[in-house]
Amino acid sequence: MAIKIIDYKSKYAKHFYELNIEWLETFFYVEPYDEEVLSHPNKYIIDKGGYIFFAMKNDIVVGTVALMPTEEIGVLELTKMAVSPEMRGQKIGQQLLQHSIDFSKTKELKGLLLYSNTKLENAIYLYRKYGFKELELEKDNPYERADIKMFLKF
Repeated sequence: MAIKIIDYKSKYAKHFYELNIEWLETFFYVEPYDEEVLSHPNKYIIDKGGYIFFAMKNDIVVGTVALMPTEEIGVLELTKMAVSPEMRGQKIGQQLLQHSIDFSKTKELKGLLLYSNTKLENAIYLYRKYGFKELELEKDNPYERADIKMFLKF
């Protein structure tokens, strides 16, 4: 069955938390900032004008992504993208990324910002393929694990 991407519903907040915690523990570690944002998605994302999407397969959450407001008006941070381990490799991340880009364009945003780590070679390749360009990474960026900052201008 096809993947369907839906808007945030608070009943899925635990999936947002669990998918991201699993991903962080698999590839890095959970930073205090992650724990805070993931534990309170309404406070840090939704209530501030951001968005969370879920990839659904047979009414089961298999992936998620967030678009979190930044200090710059019209720029959202593409963040907290995770896919369940058993569903990785099925291009669900690409579908979430494409949905985020399409959605952002309908909102007439200036662009999407993201922070990542170059050890995630497949993700970096994907971001570049979708048109993200590397920016200089500020020293006081929100993530200890980030060693690359990218931006997709609309």
